[in-house]
Amino acid sequence: MTRTGTPTLTILQRLARGDLLISDGATGTYLQQHGLEPGGCPEAFNVSHPEVVRGMAKAYFDAGSDLVMTNSFGGSRLMQKKYGFEDRVREFNRLAAAHAKSQALPGHYVVGSVGPTGVFLEPLGEVSEEAMYDAFVEQITALEEGGVDGVAIETMTAIEESKLAIKAAREHTQLTIMATMTFDKSPRGFFTIMGVPVERAVKELVAAGADIVGANCGNGIDVMIELAQQLRAATNGYLLLQANAGIPAIKDGKIVYPETPAYMAERNG
Repeated sequence: MTRTGTPTLTILQRLARGDLLISDGATGTYLQQHGLEPGGCPEAFNVSHPEVVRGMAKAYFDAGSDLVMTNSFGGSRLMQKKYGFEDRVREFNRLAAAHAKSQALPGHYVVGSVGPTGVFLEPLGEVSEEAMYDAFVEQITALEEGGVDGVAIETMTAIEESKLAIKAAREHTQLTIMATMTFDKSPRGFFTIMGVPVERAVKELVAAGADIVGANCGNGIDVMIELAQQLRAATNGYLLLQANAGIPAIKDGKIVYPETPAYMAERNG
């Protein structure tokens, strides 16, 4: 059953009037619970298991999410090359968007997930800025064609990569642009694994054209609250924060996240 509803207000209009928008939960964990094998390509599920992808979007909307991310985190050509699917990037991303959009309730939003490419730029790596930029353009424009309301450039650790993705979205789409990085807490403060501190990340992401900045992944709710305070000190703009349900551990051969919904809810007041 299709439940598509065209929002009467954009994401930024909702935020401007003071609304708090709730994002969804993990995509990879959900897919693994519904048949994704270890080492499998999540984005290929958009073709092989459309009912699972649509069911995931429906479940998150039904749970109360205002924003649901598409199943396209590793959807760039540079990442899909590892699976041999580099020629199916547009197909995978359009379907990822369309599946989620088909389940969107009126007044709710679908956000295209754009994760790291998995490669390094020159001179640290072998990929040129032009090639990475083109890969982001291909992915993000396909997501827009599929019907997303915005794009989330997420889980980034290298500021240069994130800025290229923002540039691709800004120059080739009309989408709301969110950009979040993953920070680790150290004795000297919060940094990405590539050494980017919070203040620099916020400043450069906003300057590059991001409408919303923030942090996701890597930390449980308590550390994320502390990180949120530093992000807020660095900007008066809109923030997106997505914590892990704690740091995962292996228990009885299964990956377990220790923080319960009740534990996280108590700290979201």
